[in-house]
Amino acid sequence: MTAILAEGLRKTYGRGSAAKAALAGLDLAVPAGTVHAVLGPNGAGKTTAVRILATLLRPDAGTARVAGHDVVREPDEVRYRIGLLGQHAALDEVLGGRQNLELFGRLYHLGRAGARRRATALLEQFGLDGTGDKPVGRYSGGMRRRLDLAASLLMRPRVLFLDEPTTGLDPRGRTEVWQAVRSLVGDGTTVLLTTQYLEEADQLADRVSVVDHGRVVAEGTADQLKARLGGDRIDVVVRDADRLRAAAAVIGMAARAEEDAIEVDADARRVSAPVADRMAALAETVRGLAAAGVAAEDVSLRRPTLDEVFIHVTGRKQGPEADDAAGAARAAAEGSAV
Repeated sequence: MTAILAEGLRKTYGRGSAAKAALAGLDLAVPAGTVHAVLGPNGAGKTTAVRILATLLRPDAGTARVAGHDVVREPDEVRYRIGLLGQHAALDEVLGGRQNLELFGRLYHLGRAGARRRATALLEQFGLDGTGDKPVGRYSGGMRRRLDLAASLLMRPRVLFLDEPTTGLDPRGRTEVWQAVRSLVGDGTTVLLTTQYLEEADQLADRVSVVDHGRVVAEGTADQLKARLGGDRIDVVVRDADRLRAAAAVIGMAARAEEDAIEVDADARRVSAPVADRMAALAETVRGLAAAGVAAEDVSLRRPTLDEVFIHVTGRKQGPEADDAAGAARAAAEGSAV
């Protein structure tokens, strides 16, 4: 069963020469009971897509169905079945966590007793039962996001939208949110996650859609996307920039990499290349550098970064243009929200 289906979604902000196409024919299909990540830089159209799917914006063209209902013709049916966690926590910092949840529960017409029971269950589910009466203003970033996530689940939604849920959090806070999301999927909730972090998609998502200029340009599992870059990469930082060429020759042999796949960053004194057999390449690189008399400050294995995946599938770098488009889109979206 498909929980989310979008076909040819289009949305443009502004008019004339100032018009910005936030979505340019976006297609998306998310099976029920899975986590699907929408990955891309600022301005790619991620938030606009979520706002349309959550019925907060109307598309200019295309169709979308969430939990079996059309987002334009049946918005009330969609809203009844979804939860939404935006980029900024919608919590009262003076009230405690329990009071926040009970307040939202009453707004959802759960009744006093029903709201209290649901708040107790969610505080326990998200490991916040010992802090329920503590003012939210004294919560850590990770605790706030977990409480915000709990609030989005008050009505047990079939589909949950998470719009960059860990932006601004430290590593511990991100880990706390990831653990909470995993527990939701175990209960059968479908999650659509937007993120700028490849690591986040790698940790949580069953499948990933890479979005650029408002359309999907690549899709697959995180491993499949990284495999387009040759899997893992080996990085060597040399002590002397004059030895970069020699280091590149050593890495090319060790990694069995084509010349055009070897990246040399003179400013950082770094050489990088994709590797198939990570441990064998690492050992051979260390031996080769020693034999060639190349002094290295660092030799490491790593997975591809979001920038590398993005550049590989789009052929361009992220830049100020993307940030400008994101700002314009956000401003227009705030003015158009229903």
